[in-house]
Amino acid sequence: MLSFPTDGLWDEQKCHDWLVNILHPRGLRCDRCGRLAADARVHRRDRAPVLYYRCNCGRIYNAFIGTIWLGTHRPCSQIIAILQGFAQGKSTAHLARELDIDRGWLLELRHKIQAHAENGCPPEALPDPVVEVDEMYQNAGEKRGAPPRSRRSTTQAGKQSPRTRHLG
Repeated sequence: MLSFPTDGLWDEQKCHDWLVNILHPRGLRCDRCGRLAADARVHRRDRAPVLYYRCNCGRIYNAFIGTIWLGTHRPCSQIIAILQGFAQGKSTAHLARELDIDRGWLLELRHKIQAHAENGCPPEALPDPVVEVDEMYQNAGEKRGAPPRSRRSTTQAGKQSPRTRHLG
């Protein structure tokens, strides 16, 4: 489960560092030879805090190598806001309006992330006899409309109709 930082969340350097820790828990490495970015030299700094590294093997890469974020030019703070919105269960339309980004692109991204998450889930059931689901129904029923209302006026609602009713 992802835990999102709240202090200094929108500082780009802190967002970048948080993303690197989440995307590369063993450290940022060259996808070709596996050397750590700390052993490579900085190739480009024009998108700081996102740096491009040139490995000894000649490969140029950044923090988004090997992830669905490869090729993105979005700021790290916006990437975290997107992930946080997905994790909180915000609708794609709401999140797109909130972040002023294309809804179609965001929906496609959500599907990719969901597919990656599904692929990472074990195929067998959890071994625990009891599982906590305290957040399961957090947004239950939000997408439904209001319940249907009676067409009778409130004065008529309590009165019986003059027809005879057979209960048997």
